[in-house]
Amino acid sequence: MLLLLIIFDNIIGINMLTLHPQYITDTAGQSLVILPQNEFDTLMEELDELEDIRLYDEAKNNDAGDRIPMDEAFKMIEANRG
Repeated sequence: MLLLLIIFDNIIGINMLTLHPQYITDTAGQSLVILPQNEFDTLMEELDELEDIRLYDEAKNNDAGDRIPMDEAFKMIEANRG
């Protein structure tokens, strides 16, 4: 988990998250981590933002430069609704 947070800090420049994990073991011996709800929510928001950045970077790298005028795009969308 700490490695993930360090990666966040280095990639998107967020403030380092402070987490207060609790570690438990279930009856099958599986290790589990429990976070307070607000810390979990913050972590999920940061993961979502990181995914958005990754998708943006991927789209930008795969951009062939082809463009369709907006009015033409709307006409194509309307034609496909039909």
